Amino acid sequence: MAIQVNRGRVLGALSMTPLIDVVFLLLIFFLVASRLSQEDRELDIPLPSAANAMPMTAEPQELIVNIDDQGAIFVDSRYLQPDEFESLLRQAIVDNPLGQSVIIRADRRVPLQAPVDVMDTCMKLGATYSLSIAEEGS
Repeated sequence: MAIQVNRGRVLGALSMTPLIDVVFLLLIFFLVASRLSQEDRELDIPLPSAANAMPMTAEPQELIVNIDDQGAIFVDSRYLQPDEFESLLRQAIVDNPLGQSVIIRADRRVPLQAPVDVMDTCMKLGATYSLSIAEEGS
């Protein structure tokens, strides 16, 4: 007795033409894109050089500022007065001419004025900053 295998109608109805078209379009796109980027590198352009330039050997350090619930400023677990923080940030900006980044971590119970003062100091000196509100114990 012969067994008849009934093939589904889905495979018969699935057209491969659109899939092949998409694959060819992607292939053409990547070939053209890679060729254009290669041509940019092949241009004979004399590049400028600097005698005293040094490559960056390390990423710039972010300055992490912690503000407790009383509004006290701590950097590297050391308490700082606002004027001490300003001089520390000024020195960090001098040490990092590409742009000093400051992360402000404030306790959620801190009066709003303390983080605003730190952000104001950052803006005054030209440092970029980001603010996060930390919960108790974090």
